[in-house]
Amino acid sequence: MTSASVLDSIIEGVCADLAVREAAVPLAEVKAAAEAMPPPRDVMAALREPGIAVIAEVKRASPSKGQLAPIADPADLASAYADGGARAISVLTEQRRFNGSLADLDAVRAAVSIPVLRKDFIVRPYQIHEARAHGADMLLLIVAALEQQALESMLDRTESLGMTALVEVHTEQEADRALTAGAKVIGVNARDLTTLEVDRDCFARIAPGLPTEVVKIAESGVRGTADLLAYAGAGADAVLVGEGLVTSGDPRAAVADLVSAGKHPSCPKPAR
Repeated sequence: MTSASVLDSIIEGVCADLAVREAAVPLAEVKAAAEAMPPPRDVMAALREPGIAVIAEVKRASPSKGQLAPIADPADLASAYADGGARAISVLTEQRRFNGSLADLDAVRAAVSIPVLRKDFIVRPYQIHEARAHGADMLLLIVAALEQQALESMLDRTESLGMTALVEVHTEQEADRALTAGAKVIGVNARDLTTLEVDRDCFARIAPGLPTEVVKIAESGVRGTADLLAYAGAGADAVLVGEGLVTSGDPRAAVADLVSAGKHPSCPKPAR
């Protein structure tokens, strides 16, 4: 199966699961729940603090690796991440390939005071209001999964609810689309959605073409401090780390090591 079909298959499943939720909870009800939530946390301020920000991910599984970790208590894991110095928590909510859920998002939101990212395949406006209703401060928009008009509409809707969009790209062309849409935070995913292979040079190719004012996040391929330092040298403001943390045996210590490296005087400083 090619990755384009992997992506299509994932989105097909996402839409099927979404249809069930839409039938159970009408959009008007989700919108009302979103409006009743406290204001979203300031993601930009968190990511712009000194040092390389670490976004730590609650991730049970992935299409490329299968099961990674059981994570019986996502709130406990998120608390460990926060104690280790993570600036934000990413929560996978896709069910079929990542074994995530909105219940995980609820649990993490209740457990930590730092910003929380809903990481999913967002293809309909319903999911944006749903993210806010479940306490997300930030959500993922994947350029490869959206036509340009939809990307721009989704980005506008996200920001209208006070949330921050992490707009994910893998190529220079996708980065151009993200900038055209008005993305303020761009994540460069080292995992190619056409092969599922990790290309750690991807960030270094794309980041120089992004404006200084755009927050640049390196996604995938961070196994330890050496990878963080390499991404920092290529211009990263932040790294998003999942597999390397949930398989580490001591997630708090693993985060703390990355945070320490990102604040070390020898670590390249983001151009802000």
